[in-house]
Amino acid sequence: MAESVQQIVEYPREFWSEGTAFVKRCTKPNKKEYLKIIQSVGMGFVIMGAIGYIVKLIHIPIRQLITV
Repeated sequence: MAESVQQIVEYPREFWSEGTAFVKRCTKPNKKEYLKIIQSVGMGFVIMGAIGYIVKLIHIPIRQLITV
């Protein structure tokens, strides 16, 4: 019983110490890194938008053929 209570108490303490260690390792990106992140996210939006547009263009005629 005492072991289970000890484990319950230890978990938040371990979580807190690992969380603070993670935050201390994190650094703010410099301008070059930030621009690279923005470029990557922008390209992802463009690619996903193009794929969605192509899928919609393909499905519109198929749906028209099915309903007619």
